[in-house]
Amino acid sequence: MTVQSVQRAARILRELATSGPRLGVTDLAERIGVSKPTAHALLRTLEAEGLVRQEKETSKYLLGPALLRLGNSYLETQELRSRSVAWADTLAERTGEAVWVAVLDDRRHVLVVHHAFRHGSGVQILELGASIPWNTCALGKAVVAFLPQSEQKDLLAGELARLTGQSVVDPTALAEQLARTQLIGYALEDQESALGEAGIASPVFDRHGDPTGAIGIVGPVERLLTDADQQRHAVAVREVATQLSRELGAGRGVAWRISD
Repeated sequence: MTVQSVQRAARILRELATSGPRLGVTDLAERIGVSKPTAHALLRTLEAEGLVRQEKETSKYLLGPALLRLGNSYLETQELRSRSVAWADTLAERTGEAVWVAVLDDRRHVLVVHHAFRHGSGVQILELGASIPWNTCALGKAVVAFLPQSEQKDLLAGELARLTGQSVVDPTALAEQLARTQLIGYALEDQESALGEAGIASPVFDRHGDPTGAIGIVGPVERLLTDADQQRHAVAVREVATQLSRELGAGRGVAWRISD
């Protein structure tokens, strides 16, 4: 059983997060399928709680500062993030690349919960909190590959995002990638989220043997996906994911239900 007003308020926050940053009452009412007075009442309530704010110049709404506090509280209680900090640094040092740790969020995106910068590099942008369609990144494919078959089918049957011309949106091709990920223990991304960028990621398992997230490296395609570099990086990513899984209580061998 769901509470309709809460559900509508959550949809407003999602619209501002994904379609914003600035949306008016009319836009939001149309997007969530309610009347303007209802949307206005919801927005006023969210504004009173600091979850949205209204811009004086345009009268449009943006996300509010209270969400940052909620987000920080979530990260502080996220076990995968807290356990992965040292392992992410180890992987960044070993590969010379930036490391992301992510969890599957709303069954359509992955949420980056930790970002270890590439060692010895110049200016880098912190991607903590980034939300990426699961089918466009190695992190998402690494997690989905080890979900139950029924959940995989639902995701493959749902909307598949296209962020670049390289994004894979064919369910059959994606299913083949997921099957291969199960065999080799890691997933690849080749310019599917951003042109020129690549990723290699492996799933991380919890004490129940379920995929709780993924850890992987991101960087320029020419540094990650040449034959020699890809194999070297994949071994490092998979080994660190295995160690992190064991720290989370996964039994030996649970991460790779395969043989090399």
